[in-house]
Amino acid sequence: MADPLDDLLAEHALLEEQLADPGVHEDQTRARELGRRYAEIGPIVAKAHQRDSLRADLQAARELEMDDEIPGMEEQVSALDAEILKLLVPRDPGDDKDVILEVKAGEGGDESALFAGDLVRMYTRYAERQGWKTEVVSATEGELGGYKDISIAVKSRDPANPVFGRLKFEGGVHRVQRVPVTESQGRIHTSAAGVLVLPEAEEVDVTIDQNDLRIDVYRSSGPGGQSVNTTDSAVRITHVPTGVVVSMQNEKSQLQNKEAGMRVLRSRLLALALEEQAAKDSATRGAQIRTVDRSEKIRTYNWPDNRIADHRSGYKANNLMQVLDGDLDPVIQSMVDFDSAGKLKGE
Repeated sequence: MADPLDDLLAEHALLEEQLADPGVHEDQTRARELGRRYAEIGPIVAKAHQRDSLRADLQAARELEMDDEIPGMEEQVSALDAEILKLLVPRDPGDDKDVILEVKAGEGGDESALFAGDLVRMYTRYAERQGWKTEVVSATEGELGGYKDISIAVKSRDPANPVFGRLKFEGGVHRVQRVPVTESQGRIHTSAAGVLVLPEAEEVDVTIDQNDLRIDVYRSSGPGGQSVNTTDSAVRITHVPTGVVVSMQNEKSQLQNKEAGMRVLRSRLLALALEEQAAKDSATRGAQIRTVDRSEKIRTYNWPDNRIADHRSGYKANNLMQVLDGDLDPVIQSMVDFDSAGKLKGE
């Protein structure tokens, strides 16, 4: 029976040959796609070569009857086999995309907006640690600070460290338990904020018929509803076939708001398309939650106990402040491992 890595090794060799061809780089889009795929399968190929080398050493040790070394080498081969199996877990469509990250306040009023601000800071700090670039696309601030809603573009400079493959597990309802700044009796309250993670779409990823759009303009407003612009520069874009609505008011001109709105709309439509494809392939094991309802929480942030708990993977730790300062990798890795285990079982 042929090694299941054979096709992957052949593809890697072909990609190496193509990327060495100057003519390929005349088409930057094509070159980028090849580079991303090469970076994606590179770690698997490296592990396969490492395992094959160790297998050869093991065979030599057996022939030379080096009995003391054989058990340890066999364990190393088994460990590499397990690592390769994990790396061969099918990637979800869009894993190598950049991201539009949306955070929305939910139940809890001003406290929820403040918590949304804490989440934004957590993701921004995490992005800094990963070497990713962040850009605020739109934002509506809360009365006491934080955000009623905010959209942030997160981009990777390194094809080997894509954004969506990590941050996609953050989509859902995040619950906070703490004493709000507005609480005079010192009582602990529970509130929630919602996070939506969209793979950022390029124009080639999504085709939008302009006839399918309804575009309304209105006067932008700030906290409390006061007008912050004397012209109708805010834009609301409705994609009629899907009912997806995007509103944008942060930019000074109607044209800039429309461009920003189309950027978010493309990403939302790409996310819908990927979810539909995943559903067809029976690969969806838990869609992102789009309603900010505390009963549908994916994670709880408990201030009094300095505890963070993910309710999907079972991860728990008493280092909440460090996580909110961007030390999010162990939490995300717990979901990566949980997701991979499900795929390996065919769930």
